[in-house]
Amino acid sequence: MSSGNKRRVLPVLAATASVLVMAACGNSGSGSGSSSSSGGNAKAKTIGVILPDTTTSPRWEANDRPSLSKAFTDAGFKSDIQNAGGDKSKFGTICSGMINEGVSVLMIVNLDSDSGGACLKKAAAAGIKSIDYDRLTLGGGASYYVSFDNVEVGKLQGEGLQKCLEAENKTKANIVYINGDPADNNAALFKSGYVEALKPKIDSGDYKLVGDQSGFWDATKAGTAFQQLYTQNHGKIDGVVSANDTMAGGIIARLTQDGVAGKVPVTGQDASVGGLQQILAGNQCMTVYKNTSLEADAASKLAIDLVKGDTSAADALASGSVMDTVSKQPVKSVLATPVAITTANIAQPFKDGFQKYSDVCTGDFVALCKKYNVPTS
Repeated sequence: MSSGNKRRVLPVLAATASVLVMAACGNSGSGSGSSSSSGGNAKAKTIGVILPDTTTSPRWEANDRPSLSKAFTDAGFKSDIQNAGGDKSKFGTICSGMINEGVSVLMIVNLDSDSGGACLKKAAAAGIKSIDYDRLTLGGGASYYVSFDNVEVGKLQGEGLQKCLEAENKTKANIVYINGDPADNNAALFKSGYVEALKPKIDSGDYKLVGDQSGFWDATKAGTAFQQLYTQNHGKIDGVVSANDTMAGGIIARLTQDGVAGKVPVTGQDASVGGLQQILAGNQCMTVYKNTSLEADAASKLAIDLVKGDTSAADALASGSVMDTVSKQPVKSVLATPVAITTANIAQPFKDGFQKYSDVCTGDFVALCKKYNVPTS
């Protein structure tokens, strides 16, 4: 992110508001709605949320939905939370439906900037305030943006790969990038972060970039892209920047087939169940943990302020800004801080309630969780 972008950063270790204590997800179907209400003047006020899919990351249904739903319920507002299931047409249908139903605020995680922007423009035409959640919709004109410092996410991945290579005493290395979906602005931000972090090593000749492809947030596509690069380089790949855990899983599957899993450091992101298990097993060297309760906390507070008509409070919360590179306009923003996770601090996502011992520490992982002091509750 350029130095000209002002950022408000939320520390990951800060105590979150009680309204965001993680609740069990009542309905995680890819197209289902989730609504709740309580009495008072809030009865007719509804906050609409469109989540993108159930495949690119497990966080949308496992973490974001329950956090947002509980926050709105506890504040006394109705919510309509639906998942587009990765379908742009369905995304548009959900958006139109929410606008026609008269939601007071609309929060979206776009599938791409074109379809997301069309939705945001419809909302603006109807006089509805909007929040870009996690992904900035380029040219969309959202009223606010809430996410993590995504350039920092990429820097942590680049720095993490370097530390993993150094731990193996590899001062010279062939590395590859398996990037996220090029239609996702976050993927570009992540990449700018790890490119910046690894530039000194590449410029010095210590590291050589021998592959740079997209994995489209898909395990199979990422695995195929990696295998092609692995074959082209005759197996001489020493490290992989994988932009998230889902893709890392596909890459590790190919490394396993080639008999070198655990010998080639692979990065990740999301601190997912699978990603943490791969770290415990020694197949993935790190992941980036984004405590989504912080993101949901800021987004829900913004939405609630806007439903109440308190734009001053919303502006005070979103005191930073991020530049929309298409519209060339700053978007009022709140950015939370990500954390690199390795075996050294793998207990943190469990202590925060982001992951459950019972989900990760199963079968052969029970002994590994004990070895790395993963809390049981």
